[in-house]
Amino acid sequence: MLYGVIAFAVLFLIVFVYYQNNKIDMTSHTVLSESVDDRGVKIVHLSDFHSKPFIKVLEKVKEIEPDIIMITGDFINDKCRNKSKMLELGKALTEIAPVFYITGNHERRLKNFSEVMRELKEIGFTVLLNEISQITVNNSVVTVLGLDENQGSFRDYLDRRRGRFEYKDMSPYFKNLNLYDGFKIVLSHFPENFKGIKELNYSQYNFDIQLSGHAHGGQFILPLIGPVFSPGQGFFPKYARGTIGEKPKLIISRGLGNSEFPVRLFNHPEIVVINVINKAEKV
Repeated sequence: MLYGVIAFAVLFLIVFVYYQNNKIDMTSHTVLSESVDDRGVKIVHLSDFHSKPFIKVLEKVKEIEPDIIMITGDFINDKCRNKSKMLELGKALTEIAPVFYITGNHERRLKNFSEVMRELKEIGFTVLLNEISQITVNNSVVTVLGLDENQGSFRDYLDRRRGRFEYKDMSPYFKNLNLYDGFKIVLSHFPENFKGIKELNYSQYNFDIQLSGHAHGGQFILPLIGPVFSPGQGFFPKYARGTIGEKPKLIISRGLGNSEFPVRLFNHPEIVVINVINKAEKV
């Protein structure tokens, strides 16, 4: 009897953990803008695969039929695990829609960083390393600034805990963004950089939305408490999920895979869908 109870408990735990880590949530946001025409723009935001060749994600994205796909870092983890499979998955995503990609802290720790960036470009990713790219969708111009913040080394985390980390001044890239027209998107792996870094925060600049990941939704989301922990923010992070602000608006992905800690709790992998619609049409 006892062995049966233990076996049932173990089986239940395995099924529960698998469900928590593989059941995909779809989160939709609507953004109003005068910069798009009456057909709007549909964006899929993906983040933090961490070398998980998540075929279910591919299937879901196909169903969504986005105009553009944005990947905000940690596509491949710092051990370069499953690189070939991730490149295959990435190639399949480019066959659905154009893919814009930035690095996360894991890619920046890769010993073969330049090689991986080259391979991502070869499969069709638009790799943005502090660069701007434009695309026209349904007669609407979309301008994308992709930031390569490179602030996620283990030393960086230690310096942040000690209060002596020096954030990079990204203002030259935002000034350059001002020279462009269209619906403006900023891709930044680190959501806390939106408002959490005092005078260097990104929210002071003129753009429409910032897409970020990194926080994994706090890894655990506890009832009445919320997200529990994020690297760089510590316990009970403010910038871990959902949205903050209006214009600019921060939209955070809870991510799709896991890094060092292998389990999510009440925090399923997430695909974010952003429908940008003409402001006049909404009125």
